[in-house]
Amino acid sequence: MLVLYFSGTGNSKYIAELLARNMDAACRSIEENTDFEALLKAEETIAFCYPVYASRVPRIMREFAALYSESLRGKKLIIFCTQMLFSGDGARAFAGLFPRKHARVIYAEHFIMPNNICNMFITPLASDGKVKKMLEKAERKMQKVCGNIKNNVIRKRGFNTFSRVLGLPQAVFLPQMEKLARRSVRIADNCTQCGICVNLCPVNNFSLQDNAIVHNHNCIVCYRCINECPQKAITVFFHGKVKKQYKGI
Repeated sequence: MLVLYFSGTGNSKYIAELLARNMDAACRSIEENTDFEALLKAEETIAFCYPVYASRVPRIMREFAALYSESLRGKKLIIFCTQMLFSGDGARAFAGLFPRKHARVIYAEHFIMPNNICNMFITPLASDGKVKKMLEKAERKMQKVCGNIKNNVIRKRGFNTFSRVLGLPQAVFLPQMEKLARRSVRIADNCTQCGICVNLCPVNNFSLQDNAIVHNHNCIVCYRCINECPQKAITVFFHGKVKKQYKGI
């Protein structure tokens, strides 16, 4: 098995590495500069881990799936999503990126993980105690899931009609959310042009021009820059002051 993941601020990376340890599998970020075609060719089962954005697959993961679609033909797929509350059919959405019978999903699951939206009052960051409990629950769930996989038990969370109905309202919103994100990034005057956001952004949305950080209208709302900016100078969508940042697990 090969485990591939995209993680904005660490939650999906945590789940991917947990899966890899339990299944004795290799684990790689899709942001790595490597020969993914060779890696995919060598394995029969490919596991994907990603955060759900409005019950759908992040653009960076959708683009990866499109790029390596032929390499995934005929593979067995495991799909794990991380989410703050619920996504409905967040895992099924990945399978929907491919034609029918292109690949076979043998397991799909959703994991509740800590919130990383740090500048919206209705989604406060979890306390250290609550984060610990969430991780303990995720670890117990992973042990059960990996036991099922090893015993060839097939479970596909989010693939039933009810889950699709739950996910539909969010999915309708996603294209507008992605479109809005491209123009809604703000960089406050207290930015010191340290360049951390330039180096961290998974889609190269920032660049240093004329002694100023500018965004290139390519945001995918992963919240990595917002949570890592030393000056708390970056916001997207919600422009309230960032008081506490989510530093991952």
